[in-house]
Amino acid sequence: MRALIDLTPTIQRHAGIGRYAEELARALLALGTGDELRILYADTRGRTPAPPLDALPRKVVTWSNKRWRMTVLLASYARMSMDAFLGDTDVFHATDHLLPPLRRVRSVFTLHDLAFLRCPETHLPLNRLFLSLMVRRFLRRADAIIAISEHTKADAIRYYGLDESRVHVIPEGVDACFQPMGDAQSLAAVRRRHNLPERFILFVGTIEPRKNLVALLEAYRVLRSEGRSEKLVVVGRKGWRWQPILQRMRDLGLDGQVLFPGFIPDEDLPAIYAAADVFVFPSQYEGFGLPPLEAMASGCPVVCSNASSLPEVCGDAALLLPPDDIVALTSAIRRVLDDPVLRAELRARGLRQASRFSWREAARRTLDVYRAVAEAGAKTGSLS
Repeated sequence: MRALIDLTPTIQRHAGIGRYAEELARALLALGTGDELRILYADTRGRTPAPPLDALPRKVVTWSNKRWRMTVLLASYARMSMDAFLGDTDVFHATDHLLPPLRRVRSVFTLHDLAFLRCPETHLPLNRLFLSLMVRRFLRRADAIIAISEHTKADAIRYYGLDESRVHVIPEGVDACFQPMGDAQSLAAVRRRHNLPERFILFVGTIEPRKNLVALLEAYRVLRSEGRSEKLVVVGRKGWRWQPILQRMRDLGLDGQVLFPGFIPDEDLPAIYAAADVFVFPSQYEGFGLPPLEAMASGCPVVCSNASSLPEVCGDAALLLPPDDIVALTSAIRRVLDDPVLRAELRARGLRQASRFSWREAARRTLDVYRAVAEAGAKTGSLS
C-alpha cells in the first residue's frame, strides 16, 4: 500500500497540528511494515522535514499555504478531481483540515477540533469562513475520518450528523523524549540557555485567546500580591490577537514577572517541563491537548481546565477546574506550589496517565484505517 501524508502543518508551523503530523509520520515509518510512506507539503522557502522524514519520497507544492488552500476550495466547487496532482498513491491522509477532491485516490481526514464552531471568536474571520464552508465538504468527501478524542468525535456527530461508524477515535501520543530528568547538569544547562529562574510556573502553547492565558495572568497577579516569588514562564509562539494578552499583562503590573522565551526547540522542551514547579493549562477548548500530556510524561504536576477533551487526556492525574474560574485556578496553583506531598502524588499519577498514550499505538491504528480504506471497493466519499 502507498500512503501519502500531508506534512504542510509541520513545515509551516511546528505546534499543535504540525506536531501531530510529524510524530504520526515518524511512528508510521518506524513500524517498518513494508508499506510505502510518502509526504506532501506546501512550501515556498525550500524547507524540508527533519530526519528521518527528509529521506521519504515527497511531493512539494511550491505555493503559499493560502494559495494551496484556495486551489483546493476552487477545485471543490468546480468538482474537479485532483488525483493527478497527488501522484501515484493509494491513500491520502489529510492532517491539516484540507482535503482535495479525489476520484481515484482514497482519503483519510483527521478532524482535530471544531473550534471554529465552538469558539468562533478565537479564529481569524477568513480562516473561520474557509472552515465553515469546507469542513462539512471534507467530512462528506473522506472515505474515513480520524478524530483525536471522543469529545471531537461527539462534536462531529452533533454538528454534522456523521455516521458514527465512519469516525475512528485515535488519540495522539507522547514522544519518548518527554520523561523525568534526573540529570541536574542538563537541567541547569537548559535553565542557562533560556534564562529560566530556579522556581517557576509554566505554560506551553500558542499565545492566542483560546488558550485563555489572561485567566492565568489574573491568577498569577493574585499569587504575586501574596508575596510569592515564582516567575511565570510562557513558552510558545505569538498567535493571532496576542497583543491584547500582553497588554493585559502590563495592565496587571506583571512586566518583568512573566517571562516569554518564545519558541523552544523540541530537544529542550522535556527539560523545561521537568524543571517547572507546576504546569498550568487553562484552555477554553481543545480537540486533544498535547501540552498537559507532555508535562505529565515529564514528571511535572499539572493544573488544567476541565473543558472539552482535556479530562480525557488528564484523567485523575491533574487538578481540573473550570477555565474561567480565577479563584479556583489561583487556589489550585497555590496548593501545588505549597504542598510537596500533593506535587509528588500528581507526578506519580501523571506518569501513569501519560504511559497510556503512545505514538506507536496511534500509528498502528492509523495504518489499520489506511488499509481498510485501501482495500474497500468503490470510494465512499464524493467530489463535492
